[in-house]
Amino acid sequence: MTKKDKFAHLSEAELDDRHADKMRKKKAARDKIIATKTIEKGLLIVHTGKGKGKSTAAFGMVFRTMGHGEKVAVVQFVKGKWDTGERTILERFPDLVTINKMGEGFTWETQDRQRDIAAARAAWELAKDHIQNPDYKMVLLDELNIVLRYDYLPIEEIVETLRNKPEDTHVIVTGRNAKDELIEIADLVTEMTQIKHPFRSGVKAQAGIEF
Repeated sequence: MTKKDKFAHLSEAELDDRHADKMRKKKAARDKIIATKTIEKGLLIVHTGKGKGKSTAAFGMVFRTMGHGEKVAVVQFVKGKWDTGERTILERFPDLVTINKMGEGFTWETQDRQRDIAAARAAWELAKDHIQNPDYKMVLLDELNIVLRYDYLPIEEIVETLRNKPEDTHVIVTGRNAKDELIEIADLVTEMTQIKHPFRSGVKAQAGIEF
């Protein structure tokens, strides 16, 4: 017997009453759970995986934080040369956001390992300053996982800094192939899974979608 058949004998009013009762019980249970969540602190958030949307989701948190009147810093480790829609909008709010375009492009574009390492180090030194700056509620380290994947920065140094970040500061790290050490210390980890992507069908990157 299907669920629909099971309640076929009930009137619409009876179905509505049953639904309301079920939702009241669910709300009571949910409220009880929420009441136990009393900790408020800065989070270390990691967006990783092969799917699209890691940086996009992170910028959503940036916009949300700005909407609450809090200041944000963004350090872009790879996409510095890209003219992105997010950057264009954010640059209109210099009182709320600091954007640092430190990357020189993907490593296969520069084709210069030492140059990539130097760019990653410069971006990380700036990132550390922003993380320690009490003016910033949130710091986005966009594509940091990419430079860690190529071992341009020592993961031990990154983990030590992020583990000891200021208590009230949120830090978001994006990029594929997040290191296990980073995942281990993170408070929130989301893996984007790719199911379909238009690029595989010959569709090029488009404004508003990819950048």
